[in-house]
Amino acid sequence: MSSLRVAIVAGETSGDALGAALIEALRTLAPQAEFMGVAGPRMRAAGCRVLLDAQELGVIGLVEVLPHLPRLLRLRARLVRQITALKPDVFIGVDYQQFNLGLAQRLKQRGFTTVQYVSPQVWAWRQGRVTAMARAYDLVLCLLPFEPAFYRAHALPAQFVGHPLADQIPLVPDRAAARESLGLAAGSPVLALLPGSRASELQRLSKDFIRAAVLLARRRPGLQIIAPMAGPIVRAQFERTLHECAVGLKVPARPGSAPADRPEVQVLDGQARTALCAADVALVASGTAALEALLCRCPMVVAYRVGAITGLLLRRLVRLPYFSLPNLLAAEPLVPEFSQAAIQPESLARELESVLEDTSRRDYQQRRFQAIHESLRQDGAALAAAAVLQLLRERAAGQPAAAPGLDVPQQSHGGRGLGH
Repeated sequence: MSSLRVAIVAGETSGDALGAALIEALRTLAPQAEFMGVAGPRMRAAGCRVLLDAQELGVIGLVEVLPHLPRLLRLRARLVRQITALKPDVFIGVDYQQFNLGLAQRLKQRGFTTVQYVSPQVWAWRQGRVTAMARAYDLVLCLLPFEPAFYRAHALPAQFVGHPLADQIPLVPDRAAARESLGLAAGSPVLALLPGSRASELQRLSKDFIRAAVLLARRRPGLQIIAPMAGPIVRAQFERTLHECAVGLKVPARPGSAPADRPEVQVLDGQARTALCAADVALVASGTAALEALLCRCPMVVAYRVGAITGLLLRRLVRLPYFSLPNLLAAEPLVPEFSQAAIQPESLARELESVLEDTSRRDYQQRRFQAIHESLRQDGAALAAAAVLQLLRERAAGQPAAAPGLDVPQQSHGGRGLGH
């Protein structure tokens, strides 16, 4: 398939990373392939022609998206026109379901083959969306092992391809090397703060994260704090908040040093994975960062906060015992979770300290983290690329993508279950 043309749309940092890995995997199988669409820096570096920068789609929440809706609808209409004119062989939406579903529907109506890479959490809430998905997509590529069964029950072809992050991150992270690369002392505890990659996430979480870090530093002199930021905009926003939260806060100084208004926080440009490998514990926004912490064997506390109205709707609609990926994958409360009003600096600091002090708890977490890592390690980008090409071959031959209700056939990669 040397003339393969792919339209691909990702709307945020995690989707950009997944999209870049998929582009590279597809190019391995089809070296002359062309890519165009909505991209961030990683997809651009992988060779995607940028029709629209991914940052223009960075909105989260149900109610929060409403002020941006007219602009997003205009952008989507523009993309439909552009992609239709470019005549790709396949459209691939990478995560960002709120935007990609409507885009895929319109492109499928025009006769294009459509794929969604990363299943939305329809199995968690608003399950009726799967009907619209079945009309919009020819195939769903799932990162989590329990997802295809849900689609199987709704006659939408789906395949578990594993998670590319599980392939990229070593099964045994080198904590000493990570600390050395960041200039961290080998013998002192390290806390990583990851309040999110979007400005809206930082706005809701960064103050409580910083204040929790200050409280923990009071209790554990010598604590080293690192905060990897996804880009310059969120870094500037975080540093402003860091300055605001320092007012009136005092931390006992180490012997022989002057008192400080706040613990020293090393703010990093990117390097989230290195930070998580280096840290003894992390305070993370729910989402891909929590999964990345798991894969880096970093014990964590997870927080999730949206606007009040969105939060109320989610409480009514979601029927899951947990919201963080580590707990969903483990099917148990493996890591502490805090949401909405429960996110308080004192509560977060107390839980972080407990994680640091309870050795048996940390050991159990890390054993379970390894089992989950192994189950997700499927050479995911390559498997996803192979599934896309197989779909196109079947459509070219006039065959259905997959029998209704069945997974797309996949190679065996020796993945293991999630057993304890």
